[in-house]
Amino acid sequence: MFENLTDRLSQTLRHVTGKAKLTEDNIKDTLREVRMALLEADVALPVVKDFVAKIKDRAVGTEVSKSLTPGQAFVKIVQAELVELMGAANEDLDLNAAPPAVILMAGLQGAGKTTTAGKLARFLKERKKKSVLLVSADVYRPAAIKQLETLANDLDVTFFPSDTSQKPVAIAEAAIREAKLKFIDVVIVDTAGRLHIDADMMDEIKQVHAAIKPVETLFVVDAMTGQDAANTAKAFNDALPLTGVVLTKVDGDARGGAALSVRAITGKPIKFLGMGEKSEALDPFHPDRVASRILGMGDVLSLIEQAEQNMDREKAEKLAKKIKKGKGFDLEDFRDQLQQMKNMGGLGSLMDKLPMLGGVNLSQMGNAQNAAEKQFKQMEAIINSMTPAERRDPEVISGSRKRRIAMGSGTQVQDVGRLIKQHKQMQKMMKKVTAKGGMAKMMRGMGSMFPGGMPKM
Repeated sequence: MFENLTDRLSQTLRHVTGKAKLTEDNIKDTLREVRMALLEADVALPVVKDFVAKIKDRAVGTEVSKSLTPGQAFVKIVQAELVELMGAANEDLDLNAAPPAVILMAGLQGAGKTTTAGKLARFLKERKKKSVLLVSADVYRPAAIKQLETLANDLDVTFFPSDTSQKPVAIAEAAIREAKLKFIDVVIVDTAGRLHIDADMMDEIKQVHAAIKPVETLFVVDAMTGQDAANTAKAFNDALPLTGVVLTKVDGDARGGAALSVRAITGKPIKFLGMGEKSEALDPFHPDRVASRILGMGDVLSLIEQAEQNMDREKAEKLAKKIKKGKGFDLEDFRDQLQQMKNMGGLGSLMDKLPMLGGVNLSQMGNAQNAAEKQFKQMEAIINSMTPAERRDPEVISGSRKRRIAMGSGTQVQDVGRLIKQHKQMQKMMKKVTAKGGMAKMMRGMGSMFPGGMPKM
C-alpha cells in the first residue's frame, strides 16, 4: 500500500533541501507536487486542498533548527499533518459494555464483510482474550451463512446458525440471547450487502441496529475503490451511527487514497486494515505508523509486533543456544528461518515496514521483492530435496549429490551450489547476531543474498 504515493512524495520532498529558511517561494513547487501526488493517489479533492493549505500555513516562515535540514523540517510538518488527517491515534474497539458486547458489520457486497468478521473474531480471541460468537443475518445469500460457519469452525469460535427463511432482526436477537446464556463476551453480527446503496438495504440494517443496539458499528469497505470508499462510507454514516471503518484489500492498493480520505469525509476513525486473505491478516490502524510508511520512514513498531506474534520464540532461543555452543547453523536451521519469514508475511511485508533511508525507488524494489520471494521458494525446495545428513552437514554434498538434489527440486546444479554458498554467508551472519551490534550487521550482510540487494540501513 502507498507505493505510488511514497515514490512521488520522497522525490518531491528532496526539492526543499539546502534552503536556510522555508518561504512561500521555495516551497511553492513542492506544495504543487504534493498536491499532484495526493490527487494521483485518488485522495478526495476537498481533502487535498485542506491538507496542502495546512502544510503551507505551518511551513512558510518556519525557521529551521541547526540540527535539521529544511527538507527534514518540511517532512516533519507533512508527517504531522498526515497523522492529523488520518486520526491522530489508533482508536481501539469500545467493548466496555455488559456482556455480550455487540459488533455490527455493515458494507456493500464484495467489500469483504464476512471475511472481516472472521478476522475480527480471531483478533478478539487471540489478542484481546475474548470469547466470540459469530452470526450471519444475510438471509439473501446462503453461501455467506455457510462461509461464516466454516470460518467459525476454523477459528474454534461459537457459530449461531441461521437460514434464509428467518428475519435478520430475529436472527440477531436470538444470537444475543444465546451468547448471554453461554456467557460469551462478544457477538459479531454479519449483515447483508448490496451491489449499491439502496433504500431497502438501509431500512433493513437500521432495523437491525435499533433492535440490537451494538457498541460498535463497523463499515467495511474495499480500499481499492479509492475516494469512492470514503463517499460510500459517508452515505452509510448518514443512515447509521457508524463508530469506525475497516479498509479491506489494502495489500492490493498501491495508491492509498481511501486511507487518507475516509476520516476527513466521514469524521469516523479507520480502526483496522485488512492486509490479505488469511484470518490473521487484520491490523489495527495506527495513523502515526502509516504516515511514517507513506514518507518512506518504515514502521518498526508494527514490524516488532508482527515478529512477536509470528516468530517461534522457543525455536529462536534453541537456535541461539546452539550457535553460542559453537554447534553452527545448519541447513535445517536455515530452512526454519525461511519459514519464519514466510509466517511474517514474506519479504514484501517485512520490507514495507523497514525504513527506506537510502531513497530507494519502491517500484524497482517491488521487482526485487518478487524475485527474492521466488528465490526463497527455490531455496526451500532445494533444502527439502536433501537427506537429513546433508542438511546437517552440507560439506558432504559432492557433485553427484548436487545433481540428485537439483533433479529432486526442479532446479539447476548451480542453484544448489549457490544455496550452499548463501548458507555459509548466513552461518557467518548468525555468529555476528550473537555478538554486539549483531542485528545491524546481519541486515547489511543479507543484501548479498537477494536480487538487487537490500536498502542501506
